[in-house]
Amino acid sequence: MATAIKNYKMQFQETEFPGLIIIQPDIFKDNRGYFFESYNQKNFSKGNVNYNFLQDNQARSTYGIIRGLHYQLEPHAQTKLIRALSGTILDVVVDLRKGSPTFHKVFSIELSDQNKTQLLIPRGFAHGYSVLSEVAEVFYKCDAYYHKDSEAGVLWNDATLQIDWKVPADKVVVSEKDTLHPVIDNCKNNFSFEG
Repeated sequence: MATAIKNYKMQFQETEFPGLIIIQPDIFKDNRGYFFESYNQKNFSKGNVNYNFLQDNQARSTYGIIRGLHYQLEPHAQTKLIRALSGTILDVVVDLRKGSPTFHKVFSIELSDQNKTQLLIPRGFAHGYSVLSEVAEVFYKCDAYYHKDSEAGVLWNDATLQIDWKVPADKVVVSEKDTLHPVIDNCKNNFSFEG
């Protein structure tokens, strides 16, 4: 007879980037496999993470693919909750909020089906990821709907950002659209930091 699970917990780790939070769920394992809650509004509220998520997105990509760096401008900016359903990705964000102590700084973290880690990315960040495993499936929640006219981006290989995507140059695959984004100093930006 299986033991009943009475408490579901999550750890919310703040980063040096205001509002950018690493979330690690407690994972319950037994001889059948594992179970965890990836999202529980009550637990997120206890961790001071209060968003009304409206849209879920999922993408499958193969090794070496880099997607990014994407965002939507205000008033259609999105907070995102990212995790890898399978495989491993390097998730990368750049703070675009004018007045932020981490303005134009880069943060990266590996998310995988093994570590079950999630990243909460508030509005005002450009976001992208590279695929480090043979295949990866990425799932993310958004607190605003996709709005085509608000799409914007930063060039994935902007030299001033010095992002190490952890993929050899000859293995990188990027969409034509992502090669056309401007460098960070020329990107569209209507974000401001409210600390």
